[in-house]
Amino acid sequence: MIESKEHYIEAVEKLKRWADAYYIDDNPLVTDEEYDRLYHEVKEYEAKHSEFIDPSSPTQRVGAPLKDGFVKAKHPSRMWSMEDVFNKQELIEWIERIKKIVQVDRYYVEPKFDGASLNLIYDDGKLIRAITRGNGVEGEDVTNNAKAINSIRLEIDYKGFIEIRGEVLMRYSDFERINKERLERGEQLFANPRNAAAGSLRQLDPTIVAERNLLFMPWGVGVNSLDFEYLSDLMDFVYKLGFREPPVRRVCHTTTEIEELYEELMKMRPNLEVMLDGMVVKVDSLAKQEQLGFTQKAPRWQVAYKFPAIEKETKIIDVILQVGRTGVITPVAKLEPVAIEGVIVERATLHNFDFIDQLGVMIGDVVTLIRSGDVIPKIIRVLPDFRDGDEVPIEHPTHCPSCGSELLDEGALIKCQNLSCPARVVNNIIHFASKGCMNIDGLGKKIVELLYEKRLVTDIEEIYTLKEKKEALLSLEGFKEKRVDKLLAAIEESRRRECWRFIKALGIEHIGEVAAKKICQKFREKFLDASKEELLSIDGFGEEMTLSYEEFMRVNRDKVLRLLNYITLEMPQEIKEDSPFSGKTVVLTGSMSRPRGEIKAMLESLGAKVTGSVSKKTDFVIYGEEARSKLTKAQELGVATLTEDEMLELLQK
Repeated sequence: MIESKEHYIEAVEKLKRWADAYYIDDNPLVTDEEYDRLYHEVKEYEAKHSEFIDPSSPTQRVGAPLKDGFVKAKHPSRMWSMEDVFNKQELIEWIERIKKIVQVDRYYVEPKFDGASLNLIYDDGKLIRAITRGNGVEGEDVTNNAKAINSIRLEIDYKGFIEIRGEVLMRYSDFERINKERLERGEQLFANPRNAAAGSLRQLDPTIVAERNLLFMPWGVGVNSLDFEYLSDLMDFVYKLGFREPPVRRVCHTTTEIEELYEELMKMRPNLEVMLDGMVVKVDSLAKQEQLGFTQKAPRWQVAYKFPAIEKETKIIDVILQVGRTGVITPVAKLEPVAIEGVIVERATLHNFDFIDQLGVMIGDVVTLIRSGDVIPKIIRVLPDFRDGDEVPIEHPTHCPSCGSELLDEGALIKCQNLSCPARVVNNIIHFASKGCMNIDGLGKKIVELLYEKRLVTDIEEIYTLKEKKEALLSLEGFKEKRVDKLLAAIEESRRRECWRFIKALGIEHIGEVAAKKICQKFREKFLDASKEELLSIDGFGEEMTLSYEEFMRVNRDKVLRLLNYITLEMPQEIKEDSPFSGKTVVLTGSMSRPRGEIKAMLESLGAKVTGSVSKKTDFVIYGEEARSKLTKAQELGVATLTEDEMLELLQK
């Protein structure tokens, strides 16, 4: 029994040491029984002496369940995607491209684990926030759950502000155990360990996260004030803070050395306890990383070198036709179940009917299936030697499997043109109302499906007539007065939205948030009339995006105009080309007199590019009270700094 504060402190340190040995080093120092005995003694002492509880005690990892779900949180600096290469030639081409910008002779290479990306934020040595990758700019605050993962440090021996990025993983053994338990409870199974890890991070109860035995494997660092020349040295520092280290990582100087490590990891792959789908090759010099910079989606200084897909043979037993949100019919093969990397696969995409015709695939065929980190595996070839004459050709459908209306056959694509088709309408409404679009709180998937089933909302326009159907809403099960009023208020609030949200909400193929913002900035109220030539003049717009937008507006012009009878669009501020910030890269830091979002919008209207991290390419760092690492880094790099008042004075001049 623990009888004094001194003994309690000793016991907590011992538990932490034992936990590190087990969860970080894979080298247990004591039996599970011995660990559990001391754990319960510590817990018992803490129950009696709550004033002495050490926040870093292993007993404190699991907090109370969340009642209202997760909140959104912005990353201090953006989490980027990665460019992929699939063979030696593509790797060489990537190296040749970056060498045209800067001479590179060192590459830091590490495994690419397949899990859920997470950003850990530490300040003054303590974990203050954990954010899922989300869209790279903001994700969900899952700090409570991150603390329940034993390989995530609650405290580190570094007092500065730092983002430590990594992958949350689930072992194959835990994946199989959890799916078995879910099967017994009649719950939907996880598709793969990556899907299970991501789903675990979104559990409202951190005790469930703790039970799932997740791993955290760091792979990078965001905002920090550390002074290292090479990424490899920076990652050495991270691992010395007590994080789990990958089985192999290396600095390579030549393509041959990178290829040798690739082969080494390929051989290790079948024996690893977690999903590994390739390796990441990064320019090791941090200064050269800055010189190389970023494309719209990914850093130029790193690339994912993917492993060849794993192939298996199975049989097609049927073909299911799915109607997508844009009306495109997608054929999906129903397969005899086959195990690939610990995942039971029963379906695979057949892409479109041109693909079926080119491959000559039939129901009853034995086919080769590949899976390379994809949620939906792919069929790549038919094995004709297995045919016995009972195979059935896959005919082009002539009528929609959802609404029965005649289909438009464009060869590769077969589309349902019926705008009232249930498969299209429901998904269109869900997308239109989603947070990233019109953000109508309370109008989620299940509610939309119910409203459609009861014929209260059979079209996007009818969202805005629901106020007239309040009595009908109140008659639905679970729809009390308060809930109905809240939904109607959210719909009313959505009648005024930013232009880009409306365009994105229309669900035009290839037109996401970035493209929608560019369209609104260029065309403003005349976005319906944008010509092909005008669209192509927008940076980043190609033929595919342009044709998609132009065709959508041609076909749906009347529908969009009717919607605009209900909605007032807020146009972006016009960019002023002659301001002191026009064409400048600006970083904001610290507390200011106005919300950061307001200041960012103002600077963008003045032609500034507002980013989240400081580099040599930054023109100004504008700071408020309690500015820390970004201001320090700006001063170290010789970047111009302005207080909020100095910024306003500059604008007045």
